[in-house]
Amino acid sequence: MRKLIFPFIAVFAGTLQTLALAPFNQWWCGLLSLVLFAWLLHTANNIQRWPVRSVLWLSFCYGLGLFATGSSWVYVSITDFGGASTLLGVFLTSLFVSSMALQFMLPFAVISRLRAQPWSFALAFAALWLIGELLRSWLFSGFPWLFAGYAHTQTWLAGWAPILSVYGIGAILAFTAAVMVLAVKGEVGLLRPSNHEKPTPMRQRLVAGNISLVAIALMSWPAGALMANISWTEISPNSEPITVGLVQANIPQDKKWLPSFRSETINRYQKATAALRRQGVDVVIWPEAAMPFRYNRAPDFMQMLQRDAERSKIDLISGILVDKEQGQYGGVYNAAAVFGRKPQLYYKRHLVPFGEYVPLEDWIRGTIEFFDLPTAVIRPGPTNQPPLEAGGVSWAPLICYEIVYPQLVAESAGDAQLLLTISNDAWFGKSIGPLQHMQMAQMRALETRRYLVRATNTGVTAIVDPSGHITAQLPQFEQATLQGKVQPMTGVTPFMRIGAWGLLLLALLMLLLAWICQRWSAPVENAITARRFSS
Repeated sequence: MRKLIFPFIAVFAGTLQTLALAPFNQWWCGLLSLVLFAWLLHTANNIQRWPVRSVLWLSFCYGLGLFATGSSWVYVSITDFGGASTLLGVFLTSLFVSSMALQFMLPFAVISRLRAQPWSFALAFAALWLIGELLRSWLFSGFPWLFAGYAHTQTWLAGWAPILSVYGIGAILAFTAAVMVLAVKGEVGLLRPSNHEKPTPMRQRLVAGNISLVAIALMSWPAGALMANISWTEISPNSEPITVGLVQANIPQDKKWLPSFRSETINRYQKATAALRRQGVDVVIWPEAAMPFRYNRAPDFMQMLQRDAERSKIDLISGILVDKEQGQYGGVYNAAAVFGRKPQLYYKRHLVPFGEYVPLEDWIRGTIEFFDLPTAVIRPGPTNQPPLEAGGVSWAPLICYEIVYPQLVAESAGDAQLLLTISNDAWFGKSIGPLQHMQMAQMRALETRRYLVRATNTGVTAIVDPSGHITAQLPQFEQATLQGKVQPMTGVTPFMRIGAWGLLLLALLMLLLAWICQRWSAPVENAITARRFSS
């Protein structure tokens, strides 16, 4: 009976994790989701006739529930803007969800070997959750979406973000959930002596260990609240706040690349920029690929933008496609260009599969419209690029998808005073995707303790402070401009020092400790049991 019910519970638990994230923001659903998942694995592990594949099957079902609901916007992108039929859209989305569920499943095969002792199970569950999220950030170029920690940009656990990042917050949640399961099942208190049995030193040590397990889980939450008061970074010396002006042009995605709509696009950006300059901003920012043509193919327009920026003494940063070589599919880069006192270009480094480049291009290009878009021929930029300089301060530029990679942002922020992300979230349509994307950007501000400026075509356009709070925001799907002040910051957070590799090492140490706990506790518990029966 359990074999029939457990997979449905796993799918339900995965769905709950989506409710914890934007736009629903019910963080407690995420904790409940992990409690259910930990309970399923712990229960399955203790049914001896269930092999390891049962644990993997439950993990796969959890992943199905998580990605089918949390990344439902993939279907919107494929059908509404990719030209795919409903049937093909369902097939491709199902293929994507299944592949992500398989990735989610992989690490949890280990937990069947680390389950006998409370410490070993709790440490292993948290470590494998952490390893799983790190794996999904790297495997097949990565899809670091729907991490459990994103639900906690405004809870006590947010204080851990500059130290352990979103990955570490997820591990704390998993550890807490595992301890809750052990407490409900009574395993944390099973080693307390009975009224008729004299306490032994071995038993007392096990009892103390179980008590400390609960204490660590409980104290991690208020500890995060206390660490939220640590600044980690500071205001840059001799710097004043600058005023930024963001343009949200709200260009429909189905019209963006039409030659007949080009003049309307240019007109919207020019009028909005002129108004912002009259209001005295220091920097004007346009979103990703704002102009519907390539940088090198419109030299007169680029020169005009440069002259206007020099004349007004107000720098402009804009997303635009750039040709560096000739050829139908070669040398096109998704870039951010600075016009003004110091013209510069930044080339996007981490590309979106199928959206910006097509894996197995010779096989699948031309099958559906989605694979033939002008933005599906992009090349990645160099890995080590300096920050952009605009308005007298340095900016770490992240284009669209790049903002969801904690390690990439941490590396980019070290030499910059501000974070800048430009995006075109029109691809998501009116789905939950843009709001999830915004929440991830908030976490990057928390992890690096820097102001973050986010300019998008259709929203969410916003300014985020170093504590992850949105200080100014535009409504979605409206043509508007946004002004706000940001303070340049300097310094590095602990996560910026240790990075994802440091967290991977931490996860491996947790697994080692889990193995040691299990190896140490097994003979002790056997001795206690033998003594009980002999007496």
